[in-house]
Amino acid sequence: MCQLLGMNANTPTDVMFSFAGLACRADEHKDGFGIAFFEDRGLRHFIDHHSARTSPVAELVKRYPIKSDNVIAHIRKATQGRVALENAHPFVRELWGRYWVFAHNGDLKDFRPRLHGAFRPVGDTDSERAFCWLMQELAKSHAGVPSVAELTRTLAELLPQPARHGTFNVLLSNGQALWARCSTHLHALERRHPFGAAQLADEDLSVDFAALTTPGDRVAVVATEPLTTGEPWSAFAPGELRVFRGGCAVA
Repeated sequence: MCQLLGMNANTPTDVMFSFAGLACRADEHKDGFGIAFFEDRGLRHFIDHHSARTSPVAELVKRYPIKSDNVIAHIRKATQGRVALENAHPFVRELWGRYWVFAHNGDLKDFRPRLHGAFRPVGDTDSERAFCWLMQELAKSHAGVPSVAELTRTLAELLPQPARHGTFNVLLSNGQALWARCSTHLHALERRHPFGAAQLADEDLSVDFAALTTPGDRVAVVATEPLTTGEPWSAFAPGELRVFRGGCAVA
C-alpha cells in the first residue's frame, strides 16, 4: 500500500527533511508521488506518476524552499487504478472558497457511493472516489465554512463509512488544520522547545532542529511509519481521528 506524510506547524516550516525520509521509501512505493502545501489561502501542488526516487518533479520539489504550516505528501503503491498522473495523490478540490487536500493509504472494496453534486473523480481510484464523496457530504452538512471543531465532529461521523469497505488511513487539510484518521497504521510526532537533532530511519541524513527553530515553534508530523529514530512517535489506535492545529493535537 501507499505511504503518507502530513505536517502541521504554528509557523511556516521547512518540510524537506521529512519529505526526504518519505522519498527514501519510494523504491517499493514507485507508482507515483505528490505533495501539496499551503501558503496562506494559496496552494502549491506537485504530482507525478513516476517514483519519487526518479521523478524530475521530485527533484524540483527537493530543491524548492518549501515552508508551510500545512503539508500533505504521498508515495503510491497502486492497488486500484492504473499508474497515471490523474491517479497520483494528493487530490485537491475547492469547497466554501478554500482548497481541500486529501491523501489515502489503503484499499476500499466495492465503495461506489452515488455522486450527484459538483464533486466527481477524474481518475479511477477508490481514493479519489472517497474524497469526492467526502466533499459532497461535507457540503451537504454545512452551509458555509464551519469551525475546526464543527468540522472535526462531522468528519468523525463521515470517515467511518468508507472505512467499512477496507483500509482507510487518510490525511485531510483545508489550510486551517490537519486531520488524520487511522485504519491500520499511522504515527504522529510533536516537536517543540527544546529542539534536538533527528536522524532519518531509512537514510544517513540528520538535522539539528535547535539551529533552525525558535523557542515558540511547534511542529506536528504524521506518517504511516516513523520517519526518524530516537524521537517519541506515538501510534494511532485503529479508528482514531486526530486534528492538529498550531503544531499540536487539539482533539
